[in-house]
Amino acid sequence: MNILLEKGKPQNAVSIFNNLIEKGHKPSLITYTTLLASLTVQKRFEYINPIISLVQKNRLEPDPVYFNAVVNAFAESGDMEKAMKVFNNENIKPNLRTYNVLVRAWCNKNNIKEARDILSRMVASGIGPDVITYNTLVSSYVQNGLTKEAEGVILEMQENNVRPNERTCGIIISGYCKEGRIRDALRFVYGMKGFGVRPNLVVFNSLIKGFLDLSDRNGVEEVLTLMEQFGVKPDVITFSTIMNAWSAAGYMIKCREIFDDMVRAGIKPDVHAYSILAKGYIRAQEPEKAEELLTAMKRSRVCPNVVIFTTVISGWCSHGSMGSAIRVFGKMIDNGISPNLKTFETLIGGYAENKKPWKAEEVLGIMERFDVRPEKSTFMLIAEAWRAMGLTKEANRVMGSVRKQNTDETRLESLESFYQKEGVNSSFSRLQIPNVVLSDQKGSTGPAKRSRMVLKEAECSSDGLCSTKVTNLNCRFGERAPTVSRKRLQGQLCVSGQFAPLCTVFLLN
Repeated sequence: MNILLEKGKPQNAVSIFNNLIEKGHKPSLITYTTLLASLTVQKRFEYINPIISLVQKNRLEPDPVYFNAVVNAFAESGDMEKAMKVFNNENIKPNLRTYNVLVRAWCNKNNIKEARDILSRMVASGIGPDVITYNTLVSSYVQNGLTKEAEGVILEMQENNVRPNERTCGIIISGYCKEGRIRDALRFVYGMKGFGVRPNLVVFNSLIKGFLDLSDRNGVEEVLTLMEQFGVKPDVITFSTIMNAWSAAGYMIKCREIFDDMVRAGIKPDVHAYSILAKGYIRAQEPEKAEELLTAMKRSRVCPNVVIFTTVISGWCSHGSMGSAIRVFGKMIDNGISPNLKTFETLIGGYAENKKPWKAEEVLGIMERFDVRPEKSTFMLIAEAWRAMGLTKEANRVMGSVRKQNTDETRLESLESFYQKEGVNSSFSRLQIPNVVLSDQKGSTGPAKRSRMVLKEAECSSDGLCSTKVTNLNCRFGERAPTVSRKRLQGQLCVSGQFAPLCTVFLLN
Protein backbone atom coordinates (compact mmCIF):
# COMPACT_ATOMS: atom_id res chain seq x y z
CA MET A 1 0.00 0.00 0.00
CA ASN A 2 2.76 2.44 0.91
CA ILE A 3 4.50 1.75 -2.41
CA LEU A 4 1.30 2.45 -4.36
CA LEU A 5 0.68 5.65 -2.40
CA GLU A 6 4.25 6.84 -3.01
CA LYS A 7 3.74 6.19 -6.73
CA GLY A 8 0.64 8.38 -6.72
CA LYS A 9 -1.85 5.53 -7.10
CA PRO A 10 -4.19 6.03 -4.13
CA GLN A 11 -7.14 4.26 -5.77
CA ASN A 12 -5.10 1.05 -6.10
CA ALA A 13 -4.00 1.35 -2.47
CA VAL A 14 -7.60 1.85 -1.32
CA SER A 15 -8.66 -1.15 -3.42
CA ILE A 16 -6.10 -3.37 -1.67
CA PHE A 17 -7.19 -1.92 1.67
CA ASN A 18 -10.83 -2.82 0.95
CA ASN A 19 -9.88 -6.34 -0.17
CA LEU A 20 -8.04 -6.90 3.11
CA ILE A 21 -11.15 -5.88 5.06
CA GLU A 22 -13.39 -8.13 2.93
CA LYS A 23 -11.10 -11.08 3.67
CA GLY A 24 -11.50 -10.57 7.40
CA HIS A 25 -8.39 -8.57 8.18
CA LYS A 26 -8.79 -5.85 10.82
CA PRO A 27 -6.53 -2.88 10.11
CA SER A 28 -5.02 -1.19 13.13
CA LEU A 29 -5.37 2.49 13.98
CA ILE A 30 -1.81 2.95 12.73
CA THR A 31 -2.86 1.62 9.32
CA TYR A 32 -5.82 3.99 9.13
CA THR A 33 -3.65 6.92 10.26
CA THR A 34 -0.97 6.12 7.68
CA LEU A 35 -3.55 5.79 4.92
CA LEU A 36 -5.25 9.07 5.86
CA ALA A 37 -1.95 10.97 6.05
CA SER A 38 -0.77 9.58 2.71
CA LEU A 39 -4.04 10.37 0.95
CA THR A 40 -3.93 13.89 2.38
CA VAL A 41 -0.50 14.41 0.84
CA GLN A 42 -1.97 13.16 -2.45
CA LYS A 43 -4.83 15.68 -1.97
CA ARG A 44 -7.40 12.90 -2.25
CA PHE A 45 -9.68 14.53 0.27
CA GLU A 46 -12.73 12.49 -0.76
CA TYR A 47 -11.37 9.64 1.39
CA ILE A 48 -11.30 11.64 4.64
CA ASN A 49 -14.86 10.97 5.84
CA PRO A 50 -14.93 7.28 4.75
CA ILE A 51 -11.74 6.58 6.73
CA ILE A 52 -13.10 8.38 9.81
CA SER A 53 -16.32 6.34 9.51
CA LEU A 54 -14.34 3.08 9.34
CA VAL A 55 -12.38 3.99 12.48
CA GLN A 56 -15.64 4.70 14.31
CA LYS A 57 -17.32 1.58 12.93
CA ASN A 58 -14.46 -0.63 14.12
CA ARG A 59 -14.56 1.09 17.54
CA LEU A 60 -10.89 1.94 17.46
CA GLU A 61 -9.72 4.33 20.18
CA PRO A 62 -8.23 7.41 18.47
CA ASP A 63 -4.84 8.57 19.71
CA PRO A 64 -3.16 12.01 19.36
CA VAL A 65 -1.35 10.95 16.18
CA TYR A 66 -4.64 10.00 14.52
CA PHE A 67 -6.31 13.25 15.66
CA ASN A 68 -3.44 15.25 14.18
CA ALA A 69 -3.82 13.40 10.89
CA VAL A 70 -7.55 14.23 10.82
CA VAL A 71 -6.93 17.92 11.60
CA ASN A 72 -4.28 18.06 8.89
CA ALA A 73 -6.61 16.41 6.39
CA PHE A 74 -9.53 18.79 6.97
CA ALA A 75 -7.24 21.84 7.06
CA GLU A 76 -5.51 20.86 3.83
CA SER A 77 -8.91 20.35 2.20
CA GLY A 78 -9.97 23.86 3.26
CA ASP A 79 -12.75 22.70 5.59
CA MET A 80 -11.68 24.80 8.56
CA GLU A 81 -14.92 24.30 10.48
CA LYS A 82 -14.33 20.56 10.79
CA ALA A 83 -10.59 21.03 11.28
CA MET A 84 -11.13 23.35 14.24
CA LYS A 85 -13.83 21.08 15.69
CA VAL A 86 -11.33 18.21 15.86
CA PHE A 87 -8.53 20.55 16.94
CA ASN A 88 -10.57 21.76 19.94
CA ASN A 89 -11.09 18.17 21.13
CA GLU A 90 -9.52 17.86 24.57
CA ASN A 91 -7.97 14.50 23.65
CA ILE A 92 -5.79 15.96 20.93
CA LYS A 93 -2.19 16.98 21.53
CA PRO A 94 -1.22 19.08 18.52
CA ASN A 95 2.37 19.03 17.34
CA LEU A 96 4.38 21.65 15.43
CA ARG A 97 3.22 20.34 12.06
CA THR A 98 -0.46 20.51 13.09
CA TYR A 99 -0.12 24.14 14.18
CA ASN A 100 1.75 25.05 10.99
CA VAL A 101 -0.92 23.39 8.84
CA LEU A 102 -3.66 25.38 10.60
CA VAL A 103 -1.72 28.65 10.32
CA ARG A 104 -1.22 28.05 6.60
CA ALA A 105 -4.85 27.04 6.09
CA TRP A 106 -6.16 30.25 7.71
CA CYS A 107 -3.64 32.33 5.77
CA ASN A 108 -4.79 30.70 2.54
CA LYS A 109 -8.25 31.98 3.40
CA ASN A 110 -6.77 35.47 3.98
CA ASN A 111 -7.81 35.26 7.62
CA ILE A 112 -4.69 36.53 9.38
CA LYS A 113 -6.62 37.11 12.61
CA GLU A 114 -7.43 33.39 12.99
CA ALA A 115 -3.88 32.49 11.97
CA ARG A 116 -2.60 34.78 14.72
CA ASP A 117 -4.94 33.11 17.22
CA ILE A 118 -3.49 29.70 16.33
CA LEU A 119 0.01 31.15 16.80
CA SER A 120 -0.95 32.42 20.28
CA ARG A 121 -2.35 29.03 21.27
CA MET A 122 0.79 27.44 19.91
CA VAL A 123 3.06 29.54 22.14
CA ALA A 124 0.75 29.01 25.15
CA SER A 125 1.00 25.23 24.70
CA GLY A 126 4.77 25.40 24.98
CA ILE A 127 5.47 24.67 21.31
CA GLY A 128 7.68 27.32 19.77
CA PRO A 129 6.91 28.56 16.25
CA ASP A 130 9.63 27.88 13.68
CA VAL A 131 10.73 29.78 10.57
CA ILE A 132 8.05 27.98 8.52
CA THR A 133 5.33 29.34 10.82
CA TYR A 134 6.58 32.90 10.50
CA ASN A 135 7.27 32.70 6.77
CA THR A 136 3.65 31.64 6.28
CA LEU A 137 2.49 34.74 8.17
CA VAL A 138 4.93 37.01 6.33
CA SER A 139 3.72 35.69 2.98
CA SER A 140 0.08 36.27 3.94
CA TYR A 141 0.75 39.88 4.95
CA VAL A 142 2.54 40.53 1.66
CA GLN A 143 -0.23 38.95 -0.40
CA ASN A 144 -2.68 41.30 1.29
CA GLY A 145 -0.54 44.36 0.51
CA LEU A 146 0.70 44.69 4.09
CA THR A 147 4.45 44.45 3.56
CA LYS A 148 5.21 46.91 6.37
CA GLU A 149 3.38 44.59 8.80
CA ALA A 150 5.26 41.64 7.29
CA GLU A 151 8.56 43.36 8.11
CA GLY A 152 7.34 43.76 11.68
CA VAL A 153 7.22 39.97 12.00
CA ILE A 154 11.04 39.99 11.84
CA LEU A 155 11.20 41.59 15.31
CA GLU A 156 8.76 39.01 16.64
CA MET A 157 10.94 36.22 15.23
CA GLN A 158 14.03 37.61 16.93
CA GLU A 159 12.19 37.86 20.26
CA ASN A 160 11.34 34.14 19.96
CA ASN A 161 14.90 33.21 18.93
CA VAL A 162 13.84 32.29 15.40
CA ARG A 163 16.31 33.45 12.77
CA PRO A 164 14.89 34.81 9.49
CA ASN A 165 16.21 33.06 6.39
CA GLU A 166 16.63 34.01 2.73
CA ARG A 167 13.01 33.12 2.03
CA THR A 168 11.74 35.44 4.78
CA CYS A 169 13.72 38.35 3.38
CA GLY A 170 12.90 37.51 -0.22
CA ILE A 171 9.16 37.60 0.50
CA ILE A 172 9.39 41.03 2.14
CA ILE A 173 11.59 42.51 -0.60
CA SER A 174 9.26 41.13 -3.25
CA GLY A 175 6.32 42.69 -1.41
CA TYR A 176 7.89 46.14 -1.36
CA CYS A 177 8.77 45.84 -5.05
CA LYS A 178 5.19 44.89 -5.95
CA GLU A 179 3.93 47.90 -4.00
CA GLY A 180 6.38 50.14 -5.87
CA ARG A 181 8.26 50.94 -2.66
CA ILE A 182 11.69 50.08 -4.05
CA ARG A 183 13.58 52.39 -1.68
CA ASP A 184 12.00 50.54 1.27
CA ALA A 185 13.11 47.27 -0.32
CA LEU A 186 16.67 48.58 -0.64
CA ARG A 187 16.59 49.84 2.95
CA PHE A 188 15.56 46.36 4.07
CA VAL A 189 18.47 44.82 2.13
CA TYR A 190 20.92 47.02 4.02
CA GLY A 191 19.28 45.87 7.26
CA MET A 192 19.68 42.18 6.41
CA LYS A 193 23.26 42.33 7.69
CA GLY A 194 21.83 42.89 11.17
CA PHE A 195 20.28 39.43 11.37
CA GLY A 196 22.99 37.59 9.46
CA VAL A 197 21.31 36.96 6.11
CA ARG A 198 23.15 37.71 2.87
CA PRO A 199 21.05 39.02 -0.02
CA ASN A 200 21.15 36.63 -2.96
CA LEU A 201 20.97 37.12 -6.71
CA VAL A 202 17.17 36.81 -6.77
CA VAL A 203 16.90 39.75 -4.36
CA PHE A 204 19.24 41.92 -6.41
CA ASN A 205 17.47 41.09 -9.67
CA SER A 206 14.15 42.09 -8.09
CA LEU A 207 15.62 45.41 -6.98
CA ILE A 208 17.12 46.13 -10.40
CA LYS A 209 13.81 45.45 -12.10
CA GLY A 210 12.00 47.62 -9.57
CA PHE A 211 14.30 50.60 -10.10
CA LEU A 212 14.16 50.16 -13.87
CA ASP A 213 10.37 50.18 -13.75
CA LEU A 214 10.64 53.54 -12.00
CA SER A 215 13.31 54.75 -14.46
CA ASP A 216 15.57 55.31 -11.44
CA ARG A 217 19.07 55.16 -12.91
CA ASN A 218 20.79 56.01 -9.62
CA GLY A 219 18.94 53.20 -7.89
CA VAL A 220 20.14 50.67 -10.45
CA GLU A 221 23.74 51.84 -10.05
CA GLU A 222 23.43 51.59 -6.26
CA VAL A 223 22.18 48.01 -6.51
CA LEU A 224 24.99 47.06 -8.90
CA THR A 225 27.52 48.53 -6.47
CA LEU A 226 25.92 46.63 -3.60
CA MET A 227 26.12 43.40 -5.63
CA GLU A 228 29.83 43.95 -6.08
CA GLN A 229 30.29 44.57 -2.35
CA PHE A 230 28.54 41.31 -1.50
CA GLY A 231 30.46 39.43 -4.19
CA VAL A 232 27.27 38.47 -6.02
CA LYS A 233 27.82 38.13 -9.77
CA PRO A 234 25.03 39.02 -12.20
CA ASP A 235 23.41 36.27 -14.25
CA VAL A 236 21.53 36.17 -17.54
CA ILE A 237 18.40 37.51 -15.80
CA THR A 238 20.31 40.54 -14.51
CA PHE A 239 21.65 41.36 -17.95
CA SER A 240 18.32 40.65 -19.67
CA THR A 241 16.47 42.96 -17.27
CA ILE A 242 18.79 45.86 -18.07
CA MET A 243 18.77 45.00 -21.78
CA ASN A 244 15.00 45.13 -21.78
CA ALA A 245 15.03 48.64 -20.29
CA TRP A 246 17.34 49.96 -23.02
CA SER A 247 15.39 48.12 -25.71
CA ALA A 248 12.02 49.45 -24.54
CA ALA A 249 13.46 52.97 -24.53
CA GLY A 250 14.68 52.57 -28.10
CA TYR A 251 18.41 52.62 -27.32
CA MET A 252 19.46 49.53 -29.25
CA ILE A 253 23.16 50.41 -29.29
CA LYS A 254 23.18 50.39 -25.47
CA CYS A 255 21.05 47.25 -25.43
CA ARG A 256 23.55 45.49 -27.69
CA GLU A 257 26.46 46.69 -25.51
CA ILE A 258 24.87 45.06 -22.46
CA PHE A 259 24.38 41.87 -24.47
CA ASP A 260 28.05 41.88 -25.54
CA ASP A 261 29.14 42.54 -21.94
CA MET A 262 27.19 39.47 -20.90
CA VAL A 263 28.93 37.30 -23.49
CA ARG A 264 32.36 38.66 -22.51
CA ALA A 265 31.57 37.86 -18.87
CA GLY A 266 31.18 34.22 -19.88
CA ILE A 267 27.42 34.16 -19.38
CA LYS A 268 25.57 32.36 -22.15
CA PRO A 269 22.55 34.31 -23.43
CA ASP A 270 19.27 32.39 -23.37
CA VAL A 271 16.37 32.59 -25.80
CA HIS A 272 14.79 35.36 -23.71
CA ALA A 273 17.88 37.58 -24.07
CA TYR A 274 17.85 37.07 -27.85
CA SER A 275 14.11 37.80 -27.91
CA ILE A 276 14.71 41.15 -26.18
CA LEU A 277 17.25 42.07 -28.86
CA ALA A 278 14.91 40.92 -31.64
CA LYS A 279 11.98 42.90 -30.27
CA GLY A 280 14.17 45.98 -29.98
CA TYR A 281 15.37 45.71 -33.57
CA ILE A 282 11.77 45.32 -34.73
CA ARG A 283 10.80 48.47 -32.82
CA ALA A 284 13.70 50.23 -34.53
CA GLN A 285 12.41 48.98 -37.91
CA GLU A 286 15.51 46.85 -38.49
CA PRO A 287 14.05 43.41 -39.24
CA GLU A 288 17.21 42.27 -41.02
CA LYS A 289 19.18 42.60 -37.75
CA ALA A 290 16.44 40.73 -35.91
CA GLU A 291 16.65 37.89 -38.43
CA GLU A 292 20.45 37.77 -38.13
CA LEU A 293 19.94 36.81 -34.48
CA LEU A 294 18.41 33.50 -35.59
CA THR A 295 21.74 32.60 -37.23
CA ALA A 296 23.67 33.78 -34.16
CA MET A 297 21.47 31.59 -31.96
CA LYS A 298 22.21 28.58 -34.13
CA ARG A 299 25.96 29.21 -33.80
CA SER A 300 25.58 29.49 -30.02
CA ARG A 301 23.42 26.35 -29.91
CA VAL A 302 20.48 28.24 -28.45
CA CYS A 303 17.20 26.90 -29.81
CA PRO A 304 14.87 29.67 -31.01
CA ASN A 305 11.23 29.34 -30.01
CA VAL A 306 7.94 30.31 -31.61
CA VAL A 307 8.03 33.70 -29.86
CA ILE A 308 11.25 34.95 -31.43
CA PHE A 309 10.33 33.58 -34.87
CA THR A 310 6.95 35.32 -34.68
CA THR A 311 8.69 38.53 -33.58
CA VAL A 312 10.96 38.45 -36.65
CA ILE A 313 7.99 37.65 -38.89
CA SER A 314 6.11 40.64 -37.47
CA GLY A 315 9.08 42.86 -38.27
CA TRP A 316 9.07 41.90 -41.93
CA CYS A 317 5.28 42.25 -42.05
CA SER A 318 5.46 45.79 -40.67
CA HIS A 319 8.26 46.52 -43.12
CA GLY A 320 5.96 45.53 -45.98
CA SER A 321 8.16 42.58 -47.01
CA MET A 322 5.73 39.67 -46.95
CA GLY A 323 8.10 37.55 -49.04
CA SER A 324 10.69 37.80 -46.26
CA ALA A 325 8.01 37.08 -43.65
CA ILE A 326 7.05 33.86 -45.45
CA ARG A 327 10.73 32.94 -45.81
CA VAL A 328 11.23 33.24 -42.02
CA PHE A 329 8.02 31.24 -41.54
CA GLY A 330 9.64 28.50 -43.61
CA LYS A 331 12.79 28.65 -41.48
CA MET A 332 10.68 28.21 -38.38
CA ILE A 333 9.05 25.07 -39.71
CA ASP A 334 12.37 23.68 -40.94
CA ASN A 335 13.66 24.11 -37.38
CA GLY A 336 10.81 21.96 -36.10
CA ILE A 337 9.01 24.87 -34.42
CA SER A 338 5.24 24.68 -34.78
CA PRO A 339 3.51 28.01 -35.49
CA ASN A 340 0.77 29.12 -33.12
CA LEU A 341 -2.28 31.34 -33.49
CA LYS A 342 -0.20 34.48 -32.90
CA THR A 343 2.13 33.53 -35.77
CA PHE A 344 -0.72 33.16 -38.24
CA GLU A 345 -2.52 36.29 -37.06
CA THR A 346 0.76 38.17 -37.57
CA LEU A 347 0.88 36.99 -41.18
CA ILE A 348 -2.78 37.89 -41.65
CA GLY A 349 -2.13 41.35 -40.23
CA GLY A 350 0.83 41.75 -42.56
CA TYR A 351 -1.23 40.96 -45.65
CA ALA A 352 -3.95 43.29 -44.36
CA GLU A 353 -1.46 46.17 -44.00
CA ASN A 354 -0.28 45.45 -47.53
CA LYS A 355 -3.89 45.68 -48.76
CA LYS A 356 -4.03 42.02 -49.78
CA PRO A 357 -7.10 40.67 -47.99
CA TRP A 358 -7.34 37.67 -50.32
CA LYS A 359 -3.85 36.62 -49.18
CA ALA A 360 -4.86 37.18 -45.55
CA GLU A 361 -7.81 34.85 -46.07
CA GLU A 362 -5.61 32.21 -47.70
CA VAL A 363 -3.66 31.94 -44.44
CA LEU A 364 -6.69 30.12 -43.02
CA GLY A 365 -5.87 27.23 -45.33
CA ILE A 366 -2.30 27.07 -44.02
CA MET A 367 -3.61 27.16 -40.45
CA GLU A 368 -5.79 24.16 -41.20
CA ARG A 369 -2.78 22.20 -42.41
CA PHE A 370 -1.02 22.87 -39.11
CA ASP A 371 -4.11 22.05 -37.04
CA VAL A 372 -4.27 25.58 -35.61
CA ARG A 373 -7.85 26.64 -35.12
CA PRO A 374 -8.73 30.26 -35.97
CA GLU A 375 -10.53 32.30 -33.34
CA LYS A 376 -12.98 35.17 -33.63
CA SER A 377 -10.06 37.62 -33.57
CA THR A 378 -8.61 35.87 -36.63
CA PHE A 379 -11.75 36.34 -38.68
CA MET A 380 -12.08 39.94 -37.50
CA LEU A 381 -8.58 40.69 -38.82
CA ILE A 382 -9.53 39.27 -42.21
CA ALA A 383 -12.87 41.08 -42.25
CA GLU A 384 -11.17 44.39 -41.43
CA ALA A 385 -8.72 43.77 -44.26
CA TRP A 386 -11.62 43.45 -46.73
CA ARG A 387 -13.43 46.43 -45.20
CA ALA A 388 -10.30 48.61 -45.54
CA MET A 389 -10.45 47.91 -49.28
CA GLY A 390 -14.06 49.10 -49.36
CA LEU A 391 -15.38 45.56 -49.91
CA THR A 392 -18.00 45.42 -47.17
CA LYS A 393 -19.74 42.43 -48.75
CA GLU A 394 -16.60 40.30 -48.39
CA ALA A 395 -16.13 41.50 -44.80
CA ASN A 396 -19.71 40.50 -43.96
CA ARG A 397 -19.17 37.10 -45.62
CA VAL A 398 -16.17 36.42 -43.38
CA MET A 399 -17.96 37.52 -40.20
CA GLY A 400 -20.96 35.46 -41.25
CA SER A 401 -18.77 32.38 -41.09
CA VAL A 402 -17.89 33.27 -37.48
CA ARG A 403 -21.55 33.43 -36.51
CA LYS A 404 -22.16 30.07 -38.17
CA GLN A 405 -19.18 28.57 -36.35
CA ASN A 406 -20.44 29.89 -33.00
CA THR A 407 -23.88 28.40 -33.69
CA ASP A 408 -22.33 25.01 -34.52
CA GLU A 409 -20.24 25.11 -31.33
CA THR A 410 -23.33 25.91 -29.24
CA ARG A 411 -25.09 22.90 -30.75
CA LEU A 412 -22.10 20.67 -29.99
CA GLU A 413 -21.94 21.92 -26.39
CA SER A 414 -25.66 21.25 -25.97
CA LEU A 415 -25.23 17.75 -27.39
CA GLU A 416 -22.28 17.09 -25.08
CA SER A 417 -24.36 18.26 -22.10
CA PHE A 418 -27.15 15.90 -23.17
CA TYR A 419 -24.80 12.91 -23.36
CA GLN A 420 -23.32 13.73 -19.96
CA LYS A 421 -26.77 13.96 -18.37
CA GLU A 422 -27.84 10.67 -19.96
CA GLY A 423 -24.66 8.97 -18.74
CA VAL A 424 -23.54 7.82 -22.16
CA ASN A 425 -20.13 6.12 -21.89
CA SER A 426 -18.97 6.64 -25.46
CA SER A 427 -16.31 9.30 -25.89
CA PHE A 428 -17.61 12.66 -27.00
CA SER A 429 -14.17 13.95 -27.89
CA ARG A 430 -14.48 12.70 -31.48
CA LEU A 431 -17.17 15.31 -32.10
CA GLN A 432 -14.96 18.16 -30.95
CA ILE A 433 -12.57 20.12 -33.13
CA PRO A 434 -9.04 19.12 -32.04
CA ASN A 435 -6.68 21.58 -30.37
CA VAL A 436 -3.31 22.62 -31.75
CA VAL A 437 -1.15 19.55 -32.41
CA LEU A 438 2.46 20.31 -31.56
CA SER A 439 4.02 16.87 -31.90
CA ASP A 440 4.01 14.53 -34.89
CA GLN A 441 1.84 11.46 -34.73
CA LYS A 442 2.43 8.28 -36.62
CA GLY A 443 1.18 8.69 -40.15
CA SER A 444 0.75 12.47 -39.84
CA THR A 445 2.56 15.15 -41.75
CA GLY A 446 5.33 16.77 -39.67
CA PRO A 447 5.99 20.52 -39.51
CA ALA A 448 9.01 20.43 -41.83
CA LYS A 449 7.22 18.32 -44.44
CA ARG A 450 4.11 20.48 -44.27
CA SER A 451 6.32 23.54 -44.65
CA ARG A 452 7.71 22.19 -47.89
CA MET A 453 4.17 21.44 -49.07
CA VAL A 454 2.95 24.95 -48.27
CA LEU A 455 6.01 26.87 -49.38
CA LYS A 456 6.37 24.78 -52.54
CA GLU A 457 3.13 26.33 -53.68
CA ALA A 458 4.49 29.86 -53.15
CA GLU A 459 5.70 31.87 -56.09
CA CYS A 460 7.23 35.32 -55.81
CA SER A 461 5.67 38.16 -57.74
CA SER A 462 7.66 40.92 -59.45
CA ASP A 463 7.37 43.26 -56.46
CA GLY A 464 9.17 40.82 -54.22
CA LEU A 465 6.13 39.62 -52.31
CA CYS A 466 5.31 35.95 -52.14
CA SER A 467 1.91 34.92 -53.45
CA THR A 468 0.96 31.71 -51.68
CA LYS A 469 -1.44 29.42 -53.53
CA VAL A 470 -3.66 27.59 -51.09
CA THR A 471 -6.26 25.27 -52.56
CA ASN A 472 -9.64 24.12 -51.22
CA LEU A 473 -10.26 27.44 -49.49
CA ASN A 474 -13.06 29.07 -51.46
CA CYS A 475 -15.56 26.41 -50.38
CA ARG A 476 -15.12 27.59 -46.80
CA PHE A 477 -16.92 30.86 -47.42
CA GLY A 478 -18.87 30.04 -50.54
CA GLU A 479 -17.47 32.75 -52.82
CA ARG A 480 -14.19 33.23 -54.61
CA ALA A 481 -12.23 36.31 -53.61
CA PRO A 482 -12.65 39.04 -56.21
CA THR A 483 -9.78 40.45 -58.23
CA VAL A 484 -8.48 43.56 -56.52
CA SER A 485 -5.62 45.92 -57.42
CA ARG A 486 -2.53 44.54 -55.67
CA LYS A 487 -0.66 47.68 -54.72
CA ARG A 488 1.89 47.13 -51.98
CA LEU A 489 1.59 49.20 -48.84
CA GLN A 490 4.78 49.94 -46.94
CA GLY A 491 3.96 49.35 -43.26
CA GLN A 492 5.44 51.40 -40.50
CA LEU A 493 6.07 50.42 -36.94
CA CYS A 494 5.00 53.17 -34.57
CA VAL A 495 6.69 53.37 -31.21
CA SER A 496 5.27 55.75 -28.65
CA GLY A 497 6.62 56.93 -25.34
CA GLN A 498 9.51 59.03 -24.16
CA PHE A 499 13.00 57.72 -24.69
CA ALA A 500 15.28 58.44 -21.76
CA PRO A 501 18.44 56.74 -20.52
CA LEU A 502 17.59 54.32 -17.74
CA CYS A 503 20.93 52.91 -16.73
CA THR A 504 24.58 52.87 -17.63
CA VAL A 505 26.46 50.08 -19.30
CA PHE A 506 28.45 48.19 -16.73
CA LEU A 507 31.55 46.15 -17.42
CA LEU A 508 32.70 43.02 -15.65
CA ASN A 509 36.27 42.07 -14.98
